Amino acid sequence: MYHLTHAPISFVFSPSARDFVVRENALYEPSGKGEHLYIFVRKKNLSTFELVNIFSKILGIKAQNIGYAGLKDKHATTYQFLSIPRNKERALSENLARLEEQNIKILSTNTHENKLRIGHLKSNTFFMRLKKVTPLHAQKLCNVLSTLTKEGIPNYFGAQRFGKNGDNHKEGEQILENLLHFRNKKIEKFLRSSFQSYLFNLWLQKRVRLSKYIESFSVKELLEIEELRALELGKNELDSLKAQTQFFKLFSGDVAMHYPHGKVFVCEDLEAECKRFSNRLISPAGVLSGKKLFESKGMAHKIEEPFLDSRFSESGSRRYAWVWAEGIEFNYKQEEAQFDLHFTLPKGSYATIFLEAVKNEKLDSHLEA
Repeated sequence: MYHLTHAPISFVFSPSARDFVVRENALYEPSGKGEHLYIFVRKKNLSTFELVNIFSKILGIKAQNIGYAGLKDKHATTYQFLSIPRNKERALSENLARLEEQNIKILSTNTHENKLRIGHLKSNTFFMRLKKVTPLHAQKLCNVLSTLTKEGIPNYFGAQRFGKNGDNHKEGEQILENLLHFRNKKIEKFLRSSFQSYLFNLWLQKRVRLSKYIESFSVKELLEIEELRALELGKNELDSLKAQTQFFKLFSGDVAMHYPHGKVFVCEDLEAECKRFSNRLISPAGVLSGKKLFESKGMAHKIEEPFLDSRFSESGSRRYAWVWAEGIEFNYKQEEAQFDLHFTLPKGSYATIFLEAVKNEKLDSHLEA
């Protein structure tokens, strides 16, 4: 469910080490002291899990002692940080050639006090080469990119989150039901989180759909739409929602977070929060089911409730529902029919979701994290 209404734009994106580049932007600089060695690596056509396994085997480190800030795409050239125990620094320097044989190049190292953990990054910068782009569709791309620069995109989890067959979330739910078990608890945790992501995407699809209704129809017509009637929204509430100028509508009791990072809070003064949302100071936050969740209220909770699952034993959290790409740059090469695209997204956001919002349909490329 995409928020723009243009006809799908024709182009081909085939992720490869030449045509897809991801660079991790650090949240902080290593201090230069401590018992953890931070390594900035370039890998080609390897998933982050494969990268960790190679380091584990070659350097003799347990995989759980290797830190990373985020999962990077497999079919790409990616630049990311790892951390290993500092006492393995000599083993690293002695095995640079073996690592290069595996398409891994060490670019720099430094020391720090703590192990690198998931989420310890600021953003990711992407390069994507689109092919078979006609001049007409290149112009359409320029127009849509201009719109998305201002409006932002829904922050769906990408297909990579759900595995090769798109069904990781099903296994995650089976684990919650004690119908499926893995000896590797990291795999179990990853599959459960895939189910969390699946529920988040369903919630976000509903919110985008409701926002589209409110954008597209009169109050009289909205009162006839079954999905809105089920929420028992009155004329005054619909009038208020229609008055919101941003596409993604805020409902009473919505949870939001300061953007691009900051505290979680419940929206009470919708008029004021809509202004802050339009100015990119806050963004509404969807639910990742679990215990001790910061709860939404009122109408927002009524919409969210079907996507909550009490079977999760881990703590719940919140994820931005809406994000903005920064630093969008592009170059069209008419003779090659290629459109080179550069942009930066906040941590946890997917370049492929941004590209689908541009294209206004799902990508047919196979993608794997």
